[in-house]
Amino acid sequence: MDVQAIPFLDLVSPHRDLEKELNEVFLGAVRSGHFVGGPMLELFENDFALFCGVKHCVAVHSGTDALRFALMAAGVKNGDAVITVPNTFIATTEAISQAGAMPIFVDIDERTFNIDPIKLERWIKTACRIDILSKKAIQRSSGRTVSAIIPVHLFGQMCNMDAILDIAHRYHLAVVEDACQAHGAQYNSRARGQWCKAGSLGTAAAFSFYPGKNLGALGEGGAITTNDEAIARECRMLRDHGQSQKYYHEKEGYNGRLDAIQAGMLAVKLKHLNKWNETRRTHARRYCEKISLCQGVVAPFEPEWSRAVYHLFVVRVKGRDRVQKELADQGIGTGLHYPVPLHLQKAYAHLGYGKGSFPVTESIMGEILSLPMYPQLTEEQVDQVVRRLKAACSA
Repeated sequence: MDVQAIPFLDLVSPHRDLEKELNEVFLGAVRSGHFVGGPMLELFENDFALFCGVKHCVAVHSGTDALRFALMAAGVKNGDAVITVPNTFIATTEAISQAGAMPIFVDIDERTFNIDPIKLERWIKTACRIDILSKKAIQRSSGRTVSAIIPVHLFGQMCNMDAILDIAHRYHLAVVEDACQAHGAQYNSRARGQWCKAGSLGTAAAFSFYPGKNLGALGEGGAITTNDEAIARECRMLRDHGQSQKYYHEKEGYNGRLDAIQAGMLAVKLKHLNKWNETRRTHARRYCEKISLCQGVVAPFEPEWSRAVYHLFVVRVKGRDRVQKELADQGIGTGLHYPVPLHLQKAYAHLGYGKGSFPVTESIMGEILSLPMYPQLTEEQVDQVVRRLKAACSA
């Protein structure tokens, strides 16, 4: 049987299907002259806040802006420390540095690839002292106040938020969810007695609308979600040169606004997101069922408290580089997310970490492989990917 090429990502088909609606957004902006701010931006912010189950959404230029502004609005100050994980895109730690703080890494859970709450609390207890007056954790080696944690909902699956929020409460940490890959993901919170959407549990959360995301713009885009009115107000000022109203600047801010056309495009696509996410979950179930027959391949683990949205479908494969090459030779596109963890990147050599600092993260980095995952995949294509994966692993 002839094998058709299957790309890792398809950014053409969904926009072709929505072409009429997307063109209407563009023409509406051209005819109204509202290119920055205005009704389309407000419509999207209201719709996305409702989708996430929060009171406020502040749309910004990128997911990096969203993280940076959320940290600053949540009280992270120059000279602080912020905890996150080493297996994430560098934007997570760039936002920490750009907010004036220092990234602190904690290792991950081997099954979920997300931050391990046990290791998180162990680090606080062993590496920090508790200040008598502020009750906050102070890193002994640097003297920095640990002011926040960024749990990264990696690949579209949420972290164990009840455990993280409990630790944050006890040590007076702000929690800024990195939900840049988790649009619509859900967590069954025992503390709240209900399923909760990504972006609704922390002090604030950051989303990216980079084109390849589950909800992607036709360019750059991001948003902060929060239930805290003061944080939302602060983020609105930070994105718009520190203005509380036009030409009245309460502080120095940034040019971090989301274009109205991008907001309008996102509002159109948001109507389809639940359907797209469910299709991703259907593909993931089929992948997992078929991959169980592939020797040496470990499918993603989804805890009972999680409803992942599979921004990426990431497996562990022995001999990953050889398998990836063989799949490429067969026309199957794949990706690596992420081949070098942040603590081993040259950009963070000054933090003093080295090989062996985070053994779980390092153990998976040479094995993870992202398979094609997008709503426009067919069952036949999923089966074809797995057949080729099985053949490559058996070679």
